[in-house]
Amino acid sequence: MSASRAIGFVVKEFREALLPILFFFVTFNLVELTTQLILAQYLARLGNFMVATTTALVVGKAVLVADALPFLRRFDAKPMIWPILFKTVVYWAVVFVARLLEELAEYWLGGGAFDGTWNHIVAEFSWHRFAAIQIWIFVLFLVYTLITELNARLGGGVLAGMVFGRSPARLSPSRG
Repeated sequence: MSASRAIGFVVKEFREALLPILFFFVTFNLVELTTQLILAQYLARLGNFMVATTTALVVGKAVLVADALPFLRRFDAKPMIWPILFKTVVYWAVVFVARLLEELAEYWLGGGAFDGTWNHIVAEFSWHRFAAIQIWIFVLFLVYTLITELNARLGGGVLAGMVFGRSPARLSPSRG
């Protein structure tokens, strides 16, 4: 592969990943900010903004990879609620498994024994925090999928034009 083709490929991948990365960057950092504001009175700190930003990058790219899977378009011809819910559940499940595997890998790399894994999951793992984050991830995927499906149904660029473009002149209501 020539250098110009490689650069072209990287630029194309970056452009495709930019919107989901920006969406999850903003939303994950808002979740982190609100968590820090709530916990500030207790002097507790659960994470940081760098983790939220890195997670947004990973999730943004994971969305693009998942979108390339043919089974994800299974309900595209049905009413819009079907692909929205299906894709949201698939994205959510992938992140759920990835986060659980990340926790297990962290435990094992930190010196945890393989036979102590079950005890770690039951006794030491913070299921409340894990569940709270998964709920937020589900809601954010639901919003993201709604926006992308609406954009796809309206045609590329129409939704962005409606949101960021000039609004058409309002017609005065006719009086009869």
